[in-house]
Amino acid sequence: MQDITLHLLLLLFAAAFFAGFVDSIAGGGGLITVPAMLLAGIPPLQTLGTNKVQSICGAASATIAYARQGHVQLHTQVPMAVMAVIGGMLGAALATIMPGDILRIVLPFLLIAIALYFAFKPNLNDMEKHGRMSAALLGFTFVPLIGFYDGAFGPGTGSFFMLAFVTLVGFGMLKATAHTKLLNFGSNLGGLIVFTFSGVILWKVGLTMGLGQFLGAQAGSRLAMRIGAKLIKPLLVIVCIAFAIKLLADPTNPVRIWLGF
Repeated sequence: MQDITLHLLLLLFAAAFFAGFVDSIAGGGGLITVPAMLLAGIPPLQTLGTNKVQSICGAASATIAYARQGHVQLHTQVPMAVMAVIGGMLGAALATIMPGDILRIVLPFLLIAIALYFAFKPNLNDMEKHGRMSAALLGFTFVPLIGFYDGAFGPGTGSFFMLAFVTLVGFGMLKATAHTKLLNFGSNLGGLIVFTFSGVILWKVGLTMGLGQFLGAQAGSRLAMRIGAKLIKPLLVIVCIAFAIKLLADPTNPVRIWLGF
């Protein structure tokens, strides 16, 4: 790994600020930060661990901003957040034996499906609708599963949480976004605990990027609260499609190998 110079730290700070801005609105911050760290010469395992440090700062920042404006009651989300922590810990612990190729095959198509759903589903706005399950039930079923995915792989987690809140609980776009952030915080915390004990975190890089994430998330969440679904919906679609393209563009992706590209 090359030395992390001040110049590289500043570039990573800028990448984290932009990632925090985007992630606080539509998720997908890992689409920006993970490639940035890899391009800086940080090995993949250290990138995964260090990414949890800066991601948790962005999630905490957005959570605070949304809670201050009354879009989420933190005490009612504590049980769900705990389940996200547990899921994140298990995912990070089992990351080395998970069939990564299966995720790399399925994930691009899942993200495209989510993008199409949000792009073409009518009446997706900030109004709440009748849900298929309660938020409490979601917390004990889908939340730990998504948290497990976040600990083991990560990118796209916010989009999955968002989809669950909108389609299953019936939340409006802004409320779903606000509730997603504390769960992102929880799953990142679970992964961070495991990676800390594994000794793979570059703390100088993580904390520098964490400051960028915190500031970017403050700016993004405030903009989302002013504009609502008119901003969240298109940005979510763009993030999902961009990440799907990025995954499929990887020459080592099994889908490209199978198709002979």
